[in-house]
Amino acid sequence: MTLPSLPTRVAVVGTGLAGLRTAAELRGQGFSGHLTVVGEERVAPYDRPPLSKELLTRTEPVDLAGEGYGDLAALADDLLTGHRAVALDADDGGARLTVAGPAGTREVAADVVVAATGASPVVVPGWTDVLTLHDLDDAARLRGLLRPGTRLAVIGAGWVGAELATVAAAAGVDVTVLEGGPVPLGHVLGPRVGELLLPWYAERGIALRCGATVTTADAGGLGLTDGSRVAADVVVAAVGVRPSTGWLSGSLPLSARGAVPVDLTGRVRGGPASARAVGDCADRHSPRDGVVPGAHWDGALSHPAALVADLLGAAEGPAPDPAPYVFSTQLGRELTVVGHVPPGAEVVLRGEPGAGPWTALYVVPDADGAPRLHAGLTVDRPRDVGALRKALSGAEHPVLNPAAAADPATQLRKTLT
Repeated sequence: MTLPSLPTRVAVVGTGLAGLRTAAELRGQGFSGHLTVVGEERVAPYDRPPLSKELLTRTEPVDLAGEGYGDLAALADDLLTGHRAVALDADDGGARLTVAGPAGTREVAADVVVAATGASPVVVPGWTDVLTLHDLDDAARLRGLLRPGTRLAVIGAGWVGAELATVAAAAGVDVTVLEGGPVPLGHVLGPRVGELLLPWYAERGIALRCGATVTTADAGGLGLTDGSRVAADVVVAAVGVRPSTGWLSGSLPLSARGAVPVDLTGRVRGGPASARAVGDCADRHSPRDGVVPGAHWDGALSHPAALVADLLGAAEGPAPDPAPYVFSTQLGRELTVVGHVPPGAEVVLRGEPGAGPWTALYVVPDADGAPRLHAGLTVDRPRDVGALRKALSGAEHPVLNPAAAADPATQLRKTLT
């Protein structure tokens, strides 16, 4: 469905990177109507990756306005910080948003509401006195607790868990990481590549226990299914995030994990024309990659441009479908994942893990048996990142020459057709 006319009133819900960039794109692409922006946090938009990557060395947030991403105070006609969305009533003719703030609830009428409320850390019921690392308050609390000799238990060896463990161990904290799977990041990178990450923890003086299922968690430590206990002064759960979409229940379609299903322009699949979603709260449906979950910085940065172009009737040609892109600094290495890693993909290693920079290429044979490149992980090998981003942003996955690609001296682009 499409709007009957171009919008004159837009409400953006969320003041993280996706919400900020949506507001900035609206003004940058010529929207002169009334813009309302709603956000729970009272502080100006800040960059979240440094919260884990630089937890103990950066005490002040990275202000996104100062970095050139946009200034909400200048962009919005009404900026409602300290307010949270509680309900949405939307149809093809417009939307009415209910928000709650210090003075009670109020309604905001708009032609279009853009959901950019991000994601929230998973909190397991029954785990008491367990911390998370997601926002400024979380980071400040952890900085006050982590000292040399402090015993830190991190539940989860994913992106945030590994980054937190890295900075804590470097500061003299006694770190133990508990991972339910057989290898770190196995759910993202697959078992073969995840196994290559195992030695990194011991190199940094971090105790890693894989296949460890936590049954109880409190301020004194963790109880495991095998009956053992891990003593800890501080426990942090880093077991993933869920889209912050409770306020949309009953008003928009939601996936099993609670994400808003959208196309490449942020239009809600099966939803009203007056609603859009972008960033970590949305699942993008890519003609090339299928369903691509949000929850990564690059998507929050880049996807609002296509959403706004479509909303204002300014899109030229098909919406772009950039390859998913994730970066991480952990355990003494720089990691980049480009593309969407499919389950069961074959892995072509480019370089020798443990002997310097390397890249893992994820290949799936097509119906004719041709090896199609779907994703790549680079480890301290930035020269491959550009080639991967270009190759994996086309209309279809390129064919890889595995034998040629396995030679790290060969330019990656020359192994693709």
